[in-house]
Amino acid sequence: MFFRTVVDTNVVLAAQKTRTEGSPNAELIQRWRASEFVWLYSGDILTEYVEKLLEHDIAPTLATRLINEIAVLGETVRIGFFHLRHYPVDSDDTPFLLVALNGGATHLVTYDGHLEEAGVFYPEFKTCGPLEFLQDLRRGWGG
Repeated sequence: MFFRTVVDTNVVLAAQKTRTEGSPNAELIQRWRASEFVWLYSGDILTEYVEKLLEHDIAPTLATRLINEIAVLGETVRIGFFHLRHYPVDSDDTPFLLVALNGGATHLVTYDGHLEEAGVFYPEFKTCGPLEFLQDLRRGWGG
């Protein structure tokens, strides 16, 4: 099974801030660059990535490189329906749920407890942290 994955901003930020090459966050990015899963995104998500990367002092050249990679190698999801069965506590999480639903995601990867809690209302995809996602990826999670 080929995974279709939405990556929350906190995971992207952690991957860019890590100093350890073998960290789960760095591995997630490496596996995506190796085409082991599809990265789903929308314009709203890319905008949030840029804002948070720059806000957290990621060098603009590194932030630009990653955003350009995602825009070219990832898959843009057009939001065709906007109804959510359950709205997250943090409205900034809404675009991630909408992309997961509209894009046919298998996974939404996050460190956000509120987003994980909202994920129980969406059995269409698995909401989990990077470690669990990497475990699924390694064993070819079947849903």
